Amino acid sequence: MIHFYYGSGSPYAWRAWLALEHKTVPYELHVMSFGAGDLKTDAFRAINPRGLVPALVDDGFAVYESAAIVEYLEDAYPAAGAPLLPRDVHRRATARRMIREADEYVAHALEDLVAQILFSTGEPDAAKIAAARDAFVGELGTFERAVQGPFLLGAVTAVDFTLYPMIALVLRMQDRKQPDLSVRERIGPRLRAWMAQFEALPYFSRTYPPHWKTP
Repeated sequence: MIHFYYGSGSPYAWRAWLALEHKTVPYELHVMSFGAGDLKTDAFRAINPRGLVPALVDDGFAVYESAAIVEYLEDAYPAAGAPLLPRDVHRRATARRMIREADEYVAHALEDLVAQILFSTGEPDAAKIAAARDAFVGELGTFERAVQGPFLLGAVTAVDFTLYPMIALVLRMQDRKQPDLSVRERIGPRLRAWMAQFEALPYFSRTYPPHWKTP
């Protein structure tokens, strides 16, 4: 049995949860509380010494870092569900490149926004927010041009699971914390259509961050 350790609202944990559902492998979900210190316990640190989610334990084998979890699921359960990466070697390389681009460029801008909007101990720096927002929107433009439809690489893959949670977190910050962030208004039509397709996936609602479901 797979044990999956998750934190609500983490785009990286959401990515791994989506991958688990896509592969249709049985798992037990452990929702970890950031505020209660669940990630700091000795038991969890034995699974992930960095004290971060997501983490996964499969028959005693622990793996953490969301991209590594996705790759592990694809390798360990090749016949389960649908593939997380294309079978064709060129399209597979393209998928891995797009995942790396999201993790390197989109995520860095996202993390700058999170630091300023959610975790700033003083007055948020408007200039830093604007710079991070512009970097984020610029990277979305790169993905806008890459959309092959209906998903980023035609069929749904780990690329979709990587990018969507990042965008969703920024949009939630805009709706709840920073109404003038103006990211939603700058998402291109192809990405908007892709997001609608993504939200229609049968497991989307099951994996939607639990604490986002309350007003």
